Amino acid sequence: MPSDQPRTLSVGFVPGVTPGKWVARWRERHPDVPLELHQHDDALAALRDGSDDVVFVRLPVDRTGFHLIPLYEEQPVVVMSRDNELSLYDDVPPAELEGEMLLDVVECGGPRTAVEVAASGAGVVVLPMSVARLFARKDAVHRPVPGLPTTTIGIAWRVEDESDDVEEFIGIVRGRTAQSSRQPSQREAPKKSASQKAAAKKAAAGGGTKEQKGGRKPQPRKPARPSGSRGKRR
Repeated sequence: MPSDQPRTLSVGFVPGVTPGKWVARWRERHPDVPLELHQHDDALAALRDGSDDVVFVRLPVDRTGFHLIPLYEEQPVVVMSRDNELSLYDDVPPAELEGEMLLDVVECGGPRTAVEVAASGAGVVVLPMSVARLFARKDAVHRPVPGLPTTTIGIAWRVEDESDDVEEFIGIVRGRTAQSSRQPSQREAPKKSASQKAAAKKAAAGGGTKEQKGGRKPQPRKPARPSGSRGKRR
């Protein structure tokens, strides 16, 4: 990647996403390019206003003006008070939720508050497992609900952003190795000078020097003896 100007890669993510492994790979491969992490309830807004270069979002989202790649699915769980009878299940059947007061995450002011309300026994709330673990409390428990639709985490970036740093990070998230020819850092190998190209071509054609071929240095010739000093043959 070009190194003629200082750069910082800004990465946003929604609660529950743990981008640590990708960040660690970036810092290992590109220690000269700082990476900043920002958590947002609405990560797409930070991408839209230019605060972040790349964001991890929870689908569905409005994809207008963005590239988006789905990455993995999240298991839904129901969060409840420890005294709730649903806590006796290992996996809660969806039909069992019909008799419960289902809390709306938005109306509660976000997942953290929703978990607090559920812990009080005023209702139950369905959340992705990663979010439930993030806001876990001692007075609340969560159980998987296998029959409910999963949610999906994806990575998004602006359509007009074709920077090498963004492409490099997307490649890391998609599992490309440091030696992958699709990574910008590998495509931009240092160019050889004209003299280096000529020397390489000559060597490939077998026209190298004796030193190059056999490792020997050419020996200097002995100076010729003056013709007048030669003795006559007897």
